[in-house]
Amino acid sequence: MAMRSAIHEKIKALIVDDEIDVCYLLSSILKYKNLQASYVNSIDEAKKVLKEDNPSIIFLDNHLPDGFGINFIDEIKKLNPHVKIVMITAHDTNNDKDRAYEQGVDQFIGKPFTRETILKTIENLVN
Repeated sequence: MAMRSAIHEKIKALIVDDEIDVCYLLSSILKYKNLQASYVNSIDEAKKVLKEDNPSIIFLDNHLPDGFGINFIDEIKKLNPHVKIVMITAHDTNNDKDRAYEQGVDQFIGKPFTRETILKTIENLVN
C-alpha cells in the first residue's frame, strides 16, 4: 500500500494569474488530468509559494498587478531550475512569444485558450 502513494504522487502545478475565472478554469482542467493545482494572483504571492514549494509546472500570466510575468521567469528558474513554465497571456504578439521563449518558457498560450490546448500542453510537458 505504501508503494501506491509514491507511484501515484500527483504532479504539482501553480497558476499565477490575476483573473479568478482563469484560475478556476485552469484548476479544473488540471485536476481532470490528475494534477494538484493551486493558484495565486500576483508575482509577490508566487514568490512566497515558490520558496516553500516546488511545482513541476507553472502557468504564468504576463500582465499581473505587480509586474510582468516575463520579467519573473529568471527568478522562477533560479528557485526551481527544472520547472516547466507555460506563459498564458491575452497579449500574444510574435514579439511577446519570442521574448518569452528567450527568457526560458516551455510553452506559450494566448488567451482565450481552449480546454484541448491546455490538455495538449500538459501531455507535452509531463511525457
